[in-house]
Amino acid sequence: MRIIILGPPGTGKGTQSRMLSEQFNIPHVSSGDILRENVAKKTDIGKKADVFMKTGQLVPDNIVVKMMTEILGKGKYKHFILDGFPRTINQAHELEHLTPIDLVINLISSEKMIMERLSGRRVCSSCKAVFHIKNMPPKKDGVCNNCNGKLIQRDDDKPETIKNRLRIYEILSDPLIFFYSQKGLLRDIDGDQPIPKIFGDVISVLKKEKLV
Repeated sequence: MRIIILGPPGTGKGTQSRMLSEQFNIPHVSSGDILRENVAKKTDIGKKADVFMKTGQLVPDNIVVKMMTEILGKGKYKHFILDGFPRTINQAHELEHLTPIDLVINLISSEKMIMERLSGRRVCSSCKAVFHIKNMPPKKDGVCNNCNGKLIQRDDDKPETIKNRLRIYEILSDPLIFFYSQKGLLRDIDGDQPIPKIFGDVISVLKKEKLV
């Protein structure tokens, strides 16, 4: 199974990808997580990406493609769930040179739902566990359930940054969605539903396509 999860920021790509990874024991490859790891380690890629990520701008293709080529180009993964890559048509073309893709799942959500999800998200500064002040609150306000680390709001989850991220996604996503639709690989799923219902729909699609 080699699939891509598409959708605007906040549609739950990461959540669905992690659930699929656990269900089928397939690697979840998140470009966002990898970029943030590079930023934290202050690698060359991280330093370049940090400038864009702090303001909600899309990290340039050349940076992202270089990073993902190092990961996917080595043939390390025979199966994977791609989350956050590709985000542009140029990245999609580059991905074609790296590996074949079996299916693209496109999560569709309203702006209202996205704002609610992202602005309420909190991440542990130590173990990176994710919480939500409304949907999945920690037992103690501001403290991680797992390691007692401090919960923080990422810069790219602040309202003004979210709006900018959504504007950028809307501009860039149309050609990307058209690209995979023309290849017959795209399947739309309602991302405004509860998480378990979305996951059920994703599984149904995978079964219909005989990927599981």
